[in-house]
Order: sequence, then structure tokens, then C-alpha cells
Amino acid sequence: MTELSALEVSRWFVLRNNMNTQQYGDELLSHLKLQKLLYYAQGIFLAYTNGKSLFNEEIHAWDHGPVVPGVYTEYKEHGRDEIEFNPEHTDMELLDKVSGNEEIKMVLEFVYTNYGKYSAWHLRNKTHEERPWKVTPRNKIIKKEVIQDYFMKEVLVD
Repeated sequence: MTELSALEVSRWFVLRNNMNTQQYGDELLSHLKLQKLLYYAQGIFLAYTNGKSLFNEEIHAWDHGPVVPGVYTEYKEHGRDEIEFNPEHTDMELLDKVSGNEEIKMVLEFVYTNYGKYSAWHLRNKTHEERPWKVTPRNKIIKKEVIQDYFMKEVLVD
């Protein structure tokens, strides 16, 4: 069973970004970039764990790429602006939860390190070139099997 919700994964990315912003002056995440990081995290987790979902919520193929609608609703007030970090009382619990699961921690750190360095627009364009978004009609669910197959064959190949 999945241990995290898409909102928890998105919050983890906001927390992780805040740490890098404080230490290295990284830019804050935008909503668009956050959505793409969720997509890459789910795809890599599905491929790495041979089909286990990182979160249960579905990813939809919207005009600007893959989106988790519930996370969109949570962060839509930011529009194109960066997501300001506001500490929450549950942040330490979430960090502990992620740290307690080596697979989840490894995948989230990998995604943040390898995809978080790109701009939101770069990630948007990248997802538009990838099979899961290309083969899914707009506003429909991108099937997890399609995401897993793509990431197994095209991303995590060694």
C-alpha cells in the first residue's frame, strides 16, 4: 500500500526546495514545476519498484503537461508565482515518514537532484516530448501502466 499522498509528496518537494533555497539560494518552486516533479517521481518510483505507486492519485494529461488535479487545487492560488514556504506543524512528521522509507527517500532525492535543476518551462516541454503525455488525450488520466512502461524502457535503462 502506498504510504504517501500526492499532497504529501508535493509538500516534501516544497520542503526540500526550501532547504536548498536557504543553503544555496535556489529559486522557489512554481506550481508548474511542482506538478512535473510529481510526475517524474511517480514514473521513476513505478519503474524502480516494478509497479508500486508512490501515491494513489491519478495524473492527468493537461495542456501544460502531467497534472495531479488535487495538488493543482491546493496550489492554484499561486498561479505562475513561486510557492512561498510557510512552515506547518506536520512538516517534521512528513520528513520522518519519508526518511523512514529508503525507496521513497531515494527516489524523491533523485528526482529533486536530477529534475529540480531545470526550469518549469523546460520540464513542461520535456513532458510534451514523452510518450505518456503524447499518447493520452488531453484532460484524460495517464494510465500508470503507460507511465511505468515508459520509465522502465526509456528512463531507468542501464
